[in-house]
Amino acid sequence: MVKKLRTIAEKALDFVFADPASLYKEQRHLVNQPFFFAGNNKKGVLLVHGWTSTPYEVRRLGEYLNRSGYTVLGMQLSGHGSVPRDLEGIKREQWGQDTAAGYQQLKQTCEKVYICGTSIGATLAVGLAHKNQEIAGLVLMATPYKIRYELAVSFFAKLLVRFGVKYRKKFYPPTFGAATTITRVISYQTYPLSSVLETFELIKESRLYYPRITQPCFVLQSTHDHIVSADSINMIYDEISSKIKRKKYIEKAYHTFISDIKNEHVFIDILAFLDAN
Repeated sequence: MVKKLRTIAEKALDFVFADPASLYKEQRHLVNQPFFFAGNNKKGVLLVHGWTSTPYEVRRLGEYLNRSGYTVLGMQLSGHGSVPRDLEGIKREQWGQDTAAGYQQLKQTCEKVYICGTSIGATLAVGLAHKNQEIAGLVLMATPYKIRYELAVSFFAKLLVRFGVKYRKKFYPPTFGAATTITRVISYQTYPLSSVLETFELIKESRLYYPRITQPCFVLQSTHDHIVSADSINMIYDEISSKIKRKKYIEKAYHTFISDIKNEHVFIDILAFLDAN
């Protein structure tokens, strides 16, 4: 029995420490595919990807958690996983409905359900958890309490829309990494400005919800996040009403770091948090 458990643990670690780029070559056909992995511990985890991304962003984390017994659902938000124009006309309420539907699906077979989200996916998790105390816990990664230069960015986005500009191309700072990073490969590289404005409204609304969060909460943010304000992690940590809460900075990582993460201890930390709560 001990030998069997050791073998399972070694396989799990081999998977966690697999090179994301090499794994992507084998799994590229899964990029825009939602996933469901049945577990055996009666606990479920809803994984919510970020804006303009796909479920593949959180798939490796999902597979890791599933190997430890969790039932995992990686949902796909409306307007994602196809072409950028499919984001046109999508309202933030639809993303909220997507998240609520994923939670209800897991509730059918799981006694406890946790939500792990990254970026806007984490914002959506907060939006659902503040009004549903049955959610067992939250893992919030790269959560935008505020966007860097939020007022200026919002002003110019609205100005461009007024002048008939519909799309913009993503900008990556030189420190972000190669164009082959998973985060860049799987996400839309152009986006409708109307969708940007929806995310800004979603972020503003979420700032009202943090004091109502009472579930165990684990907040993570990169020290080199070029999207989220540097103090977002502390503002969220200080405002949530959870008695059990933890925060962690991820060194030398990108904004939505979970798909490209080289600090694989993050996977282990997330699992430990879920197991403990």
